[in-house]
Amino acid sequence: MSINRIVIKVGSHVLTEKGAVAKERMLDLVDLIASLMQKGKEVILVSSGAVSAGYTVLPLDRWSVGNKQVLAAIGQPLILKMYQEKFAKYNILCSQVLLSAADLDSKKRTHLAQLAIDNLLANGVVPIINENDVIATEELVFGDNDQLSAYVAENFNAKLLVILSDIDALYDKDPRAFDDAVVRREVSMITAEELDAPTTANNEFATGGIITKLKAAHFLLERNREMFLATGFGLDDAKSFLLDGVQQGGTLFRR
Repeated sequence: MSINRIVIKVGSHVLTEKGAVAKERMLDLVDLIASLMQKGKEVILVSSGAVSAGYTVLPLDRWSVGNKQVLAAIGQPLILKMYQEKFAKYNILCSQVLLSAADLDSKKRTHLAQLAIDNLLANGVVPIINENDVIATEELVFGDNDQLSAYVAENFNAKLLVILSDIDALYDKDPRAFDDAVVRREVSMITAEELDAPTTANNEFATGGIITKLKAAHFLLERNREMFLATGFGLDDAKSFLLDGVQQGGTLFRR
């Protein structure tokens, strides 16, 4: 695996604010990626936000799977255009790669995707990967891009996955419910209990939140790869870790 290749995943909560795309946060993210590339790193970006971007111009009811497909189809070119404009400030090209879980279940399609990603990176282009939400209806209902990003790190030969989220770290208990919750700075193993923790529909911390991130980390730990979880609301922790090798905050998952 390549220690110079990094996958960065950014969630839709980070990319959107008050019904619009959070352009300043997106620019901070692009600035971080440009800084990493200047240091000789290859960066693959897994970006959520297509449905949210589509909603900004066509506010359909997002509880309907059919509407989510429409919003994703509208939002995907919108969000890519925003990335293109921001990367252009650093004279960097970016590209769109849409994947589904089925693409990474097929050896042939995985190999073709690997060739495409390798060629993009060899030419200094940032691949921006998103789940193909227009057809991936099951993932739209049950998942997000956390586990997709783990599969991307595994299949596209990256040593490290960085998840930038509204969850700034893994705690010993839910910090939204317990004031004395403590950050677990480094984790080498995730228990079956943690992976199977009960979730409730009204508990955002558990449903589509920390549990999907733990599953992604578990997948990578089993394959001797690493994951760093940090806040996407201000990138000081991510910059310190990635650019200076100093862990100020966040959680590092590694053996």
